[in-house]
Amino acid sequence: MAMLARRGLAQTFRRPQFIAPIVVFPTLFLIANTGGAGRATQLDGFPHVHGFLDFELPAAMLQSTLLCGVSTGLAIALDIENGFVDRLLTAPIRRSSFVLGRIGTTSVLGMLSGCWFLAAGLIGGAHIAGGVPGALLVIALMGLAAAAFGGLGAALALKAGRASVVQGIFPIVFVILFLSSAFFPRQLMQEPASTIAAWNPLSLIATGVRHPIIDGISLDAIGTALAGIAIVAAIAWVLSGWALSSRLRSA
Repeated sequence: MAMLARRGLAQTFRRPQFIAPIVVFPTLFLIANTGGAGRATQLDGFPHVHGFLDFELPAAMLQSTLLCGVSTGLAIALDIENGFVDRLLTAPIRRSSFVLGRIGTTSVLGMLSGCWFLAAGLIGGAHIAGGVPGALLVIALMGLAAAAFGGLGAALALKAGRASVVQGIFPIVFVILFLSSAFFPRQLMQEPASTIAAWNPLSLIATGVRHPIIDGISLDAIGTALAGIAIVAAIAWVLSGWALSSRLRSA
């Protein structure tokens, strides 16, 4: 599994089409959103923050980790198309190893993404209220979140078997993210967006990741983030297991 994870990392850094969406798109969106909506902090009900950039950093990281999940699905689908997965299935290894190895790659990419956005935020004038421990906590949460999202990408890839299908969920990722409290406080949303955001596990993750940045480390916030990640991971685990079983039966 570790060898497959290293293979996944090597593939990612050799193919710009994998790494560019994870870093470039969320970074450009962060710049545009911060510059265009910076005065939103003056609205009644907006949380007290040092600056709008502090509030938006978790959204950019969450967007990046979601795209890590899509990248995982694309990579697995490409391995299915070129026959690599079929060769692995005939090898004397655990059948789930190639999925877990790729998810391990995704987790590392999530942590690297967290490092990137924290560094970019600090350069741009953001403040991390939790200090170095808070930053390390955010990076760890991003690794866990990326792994959970990678499980969803793996499930779709195993079931569809085609990279084009996985790539087609790209717009859906943005819709799901926008229907959470990642980019804007839920209390300032109109219905039905506010209700949807309340039930969206991405809101839990965003809240938990945002707390070390704007308020400091809190056990309640950590628990909130872990609860959101656990919900996504549980769904991913069930769907991935079902899709892998289906793939094995058809192999």
